[in-house]
Amino acid sequence: MAVLYGNAIVGQSGGPTAAINATLSGVIRGAMEAKDIIGTLYGMRNGMEGLLAENFIDLTARMQTEEDFTSLEATPSAALGSCRLKLPSPEKERAIYEKVLSVFQKYNIRYFFYIGGNDSMDAVAKLSAFFQEKSYEVRIIGVPKTIDNDLAGTDHSPGFGSAAKYIATTMKEILCDCAVYTIPAVTIVEIMGRDAGWLATAAALPSLTGIGPDYIYLPERAFSIPAFLESLRRALALHPNVVVAISEGIRVEDGRYVSEGQQNGMLDAFGHKYLSGAGKTLEMLVKQELKCKVRSIELNLPQRCASHLSSETDIKESVLIGKAAVKHAIEGSYGKMMAFLRQKGEPYSVDIAPIPVEEVANAVRHVPDTYINKEGNGVTKECLDYLMPLIQGEAPCVYECGMPKHFVF
Repeated sequence: MAVLYGNAIVGQSGGPTAAINATLSGVIRGAMEAKDIIGTLYGMRNGMEGLLAENFIDLTARMQTEEDFTSLEATPSAALGSCRLKLPSPEKERAIYEKVLSVFQKYNIRYFFYIGGNDSMDAVAKLSAFFQEKSYEVRIIGVPKTIDNDLAGTDHSPGFGSAAKYIATTMKEILCDCAVYTIPAVTIVEIMGRDAGWLATAAALPSLTGIGPDYIYLPERAFSIPAFLESLRRALALHPNVVVAISEGIRVEDGRYVSEGQQNGMLDAFGHKYLSGAGKTLEMLVKQELKCKVRSIELNLPQRCASHLSSETDIKESVLIGKAAVKHAIEGSYGKMMAFLRQKGEPYSVDIAPIPVEEVANAVRHVPDTYINKEGNGVTKECLDYLMPLIQGEAPCVYECGMPKHFVF
């Protein structure tokens, strides 16, 4: 395949993570190493919104020193900004895609990299389909990101390992705190995860070094309120301090979210119901039914922005997958998403390869049955074995005025 010369552009989309900027750093590193092929790498501010508004930053000029890169890699959130813009299909809104084409032509964009989750891969798939009909040659690549770990086709997603490390560490500290009293009490820890319970599985990791939570509930299993209350009664009969981890997206038998009603049925830009309050809902229920001390804790945003607890494995892999995206694009990949392929055996290792993005877009990768115990209220050793390599190592953290130092464009 002939070498494609020109400029490149990269954007970030969807929910931030502690590793999405490491992936951005990898893309920038890869583009600068290919400077004989890629002239300028632009960063689009706020994802597709920035592309359509031509709101760019010249990343080739901005990133000059190794300190710039390492600082960016240690910074949480999305340094270029994010968006929740859902691209319509090319058939419905042709003008948007024609605008993208005109921007690419104006800036001689020949490489497009989009770092994001399920909805971002949907945008990559739609853009890929549109440009297949055009004579303008451009390589379009999706680079995975999501703490939810629910992207199909990849062993895990950049950002998940750091979020899992934060959850495991925080859960261990919560268990220490709850263990000091003899008064019967239930603590319910609500963890992110709308449709897949990967993040909540990480709450079980403290059991490898001591005591883990009594129960863990995932969206992959219907949530039975009577069974939940009976389980709490049994646990309280054994010890006074019961700790439970739940995914925010747990549902009752008829498919309704436990938290439904807390957000008045509001929907986000992608038609997803806003979720919040599953822990608080169960707190009120337990208080009413068991008449004991109850508290709920919602881990919320720190799950995705606690860069001081980043997994070194996660950050290093995130840089590598960004660099791999550039390499495979230059070699001719189009309409692909980069994916981690875990190798069998020990020690843990992964390969990085492109897979068709249409196999990923709008699909949800659930926690498999073999990772969930038969009672549906905990995880198996196989699950813990899967999780452990992803949280290994502590990413470097530079402090300024006693707080982590962050990079800003």
